[in-house]
Parts: sequence; C-alpha cells; structure tokens
Amino acid sequence: MNFLSMTKARYSVRKFSADPVEPERLDRILEAARNAPTAHNNQPQRIFVMQSPEALAIVDACTRGRFGAPVVLILCYDANESWKRKDGYDSGEVDLGIIGTHIMFEAVEQGLGTCWIAMFKPEEVRLRLSLPDHINPIAMMPIGHPAPDAEPYQFHDQRRLLADTVIRK
Repeated sequence: MNFLSMTKARYSVRKFSADPVEPERLDRILEAARNAPTAHNNQPQRIFVMQSPEALAIVDACTRGRFGAPVVLILCYDANESWKRKDGYDSGEVDLGIIGTHIMFEAVEQGLGTCWIAMFKPEEVRLRLSLPDHINPIAMMPIGHPAPDAEPYQFHDQRRLLADTVIRK
C-alpha cells in the first residue's frame, strides 16, 4: 500500500482482539517512533510500554480508552529536554504529535490498529507511574489487532475539500 492510500485507510480502532502484539511488530513501531524528527533533534520523548496485567490496570484506572488493546503506549515528553523557542514556546507536544503519527502509520504497516487517546487523567498517570514534574504525559495509544467487527467511526470518510482547509497565497 502506498502512503497516501495508507492515510485514507487508517482509522482509530476502538475495539481490539485479545491476540497479543508480536514483539517484533512492537519493536518496529518503537523504532519508527525513535526515527521521528523532533525539534533540534532533542528527542525528549519518553514512551511507556504498558503490556503487563499490572501496567494495563494502571491504564484502565486512567482512561476508558484502552478498548481491550493488549498494549498501550503512554507518550510523554521531558520538559527539561524539549526545545524551547526564545518566546517560551515548548516543542514537546508537537514532537509527540509527530512521533505519534509515526507510531500510527508503522502500526498500519504491521497490520495493527491504534487510537490516539487524549481523554485520560494526566495527574493519575503521574501518580501511578511516579513521574517527576518535568515528564509530561500527552497521549495514550492503544495498539493491537483490530477485532473482526471493528470498524471506522461513521464519519471517518468525511473530509473537507482542500479549498476549505488550504490557503494558497
């Protein structure tokens, strides 16, 4: 599948099978995350791989958005390492957006599904993972094999026209 086809086919999976994610597939996904560009190449990401029953219980205490996935990545950044612009802008969240996109598309390449989860309790994540103040949890990403009856959100294929979102000068 070419990249443009992949961008159209990928959807947020909200129902996963119980099948485990093979370690080699997970490693490829994590390598794609490692290869993602970050501002000034500071690489501030800290990715927690939650897959043991105890770790998944932590995820379940922080969000309803696991959807039965056997693996959840918690995407965080280290504010002591993220690049800062002179006006104080912190690139950490954008860096994680790029990293998360790499994760999502490598998961598709590996025949797996993902869902970007922003609806979680960051303070609960901080508490349960004993995160210091400079480690900022931004998103959770369940990963796994889509359930046989998983399907895209009903509005998945509805996209605005380019003319509605692109301003050419």
